Amino acid sequence: MAPAPRWTVTVDRSRCVGSAMCVGVASDRFALDGDARSAPLASPVEADERVRDAAANCPMEAIELRDATTGELIDPYA
Repeated sequence: MAPAPRWTVTVDRSRCVGSAMCVGVASDRFALDGDARSAPLASPVEADERVRDAAANCPMEAIELRDATTGELIDPYA
């Protein structure tokens, strides 16, 4: 059995406007810091569609997901 895929999660703080869309979608995966900017609570994480939804719904496309093993871009789509 192959191990579950893992994703590296990053948030570009220069693009994040603190909308908290990601926190609303995946509150156990993202939080706003003291500057009202999003940050992943852990990275890498097991592949999780809620994390992907958070990235897809970010109004500033500030969240990037990559395959933790290969570095392949998962979201936003290339």
